[in-house]
Amino acid sequence: MKILVVDDEKPARDRLVRLIEEEPDCKVVGQASNGQQALDMTSEFKPDVVLLDIRMPGMQGIEVARHLSKSDKPPAVIFATAYDEYAVDAFDAQAVGYILKPVRREKLLQALRQAARLSAMQLDTVAQTAGLDQKRQHLCVRVQDQLKLIPMNDVYCFIADSKYVRVCHKGGEHLLDEPLKALEDEFATDFVRVHRNSLVAVNQIEAVEKATDGSPQIRLRDKMLKHNISLPISRRHLPDVRRRLKGG
Repeated sequence: MKILVVDDEKPARDRLVRLIEEEPDCKVVGQASNGQQALDMTSEFKPDVVLLDIRMPGMQGIEVARHLSKSDKPPAVIFATAYDEYAVDAFDAQAVGYILKPVRREKLLQALRQAARLSAMQLDTVAQTAGLDQKRQHLCVRVQDQLKLIPMNDVYCFIADSKYVRVCHKGGEHLLDEPLKALEDEFATDFVRVHRNSLVAVNQIEAVEKATDGSPQIRLRDKMLKHNISLPISRRHLPDVRRRLKGG
């Protein structure tokens, strides 16, 4: 069994590695201290199981697991957590594997034997039930065989594009296999619907102005924007856009 250990604290990683290496049928293929490293190492080493700390700075374990679930062959995930009755109850209810810190050898072996792949729906339910932050700090897109993270702070807009959604950001454009409505619900505090097929980051809107035909449109704040994106505003959504720009 190939195992990737993910924890931002080195002593915690070292303890897990020692326990795992005592088992002849288990092998630690990598150690990651953050979410980006976890995704990179999963792509590189193809672990069977990822032991994942649930609370890490930058990107928490639930978000990392959601991104991992989009892999072609996602690994099984076991969360490591300090005792939190709400999280533990949520894990039990959704049959999600976990171990409590400090980790005991017998509990680790039991979790490894029962490790399973997790669906995005399971992870969303766990996050909601346990009161964990559900809103992602990053989007995850596939670039060839790699998973690439896009910080949400870099995103300008989402535009429905056939059966996909095009995300336009500081680094370029990529396609997401997610419904526009789901993105609107998740990021409602930061994005506003400007048209039936598009959402725009409120902090990226410089002004509402008129197009050559007199219809309203968005002017983006970023003067370095290289993408030629038309962002019309439907009259239905215009009042809400103006309200959001005023801080309402």
